[in-house]
Amino acid sequence: MGKGEQQEASLEETFQELSSIIEKMQERDVTLEESFSLYEQGIRKLKLCNDKIDNVEKKMLLLNQQGELEAFDE
Repeated sequence: MGKGEQQEASLEETFQELSSIIEKMQERDVTLEESFSLYEQGIRKLKLCNDKIDNVEKKMLLLNQQGELEAFDE
């Protein structure tokens, strides 16, 4: 899995990878074993996305501290 490069995938790239994992899981000829493997990969990608989103929210809170501390709302 690890190619030795430290550069992280962007959130968009991670979402694209998740999307392709879901597509593969929906193929008819996927074995049960492959499904479990894909599911595991998907869960890892989701956790990565959550971590990235948490990071962004923390940065937003820090930026808002210059004025007022506001919860991050869309």
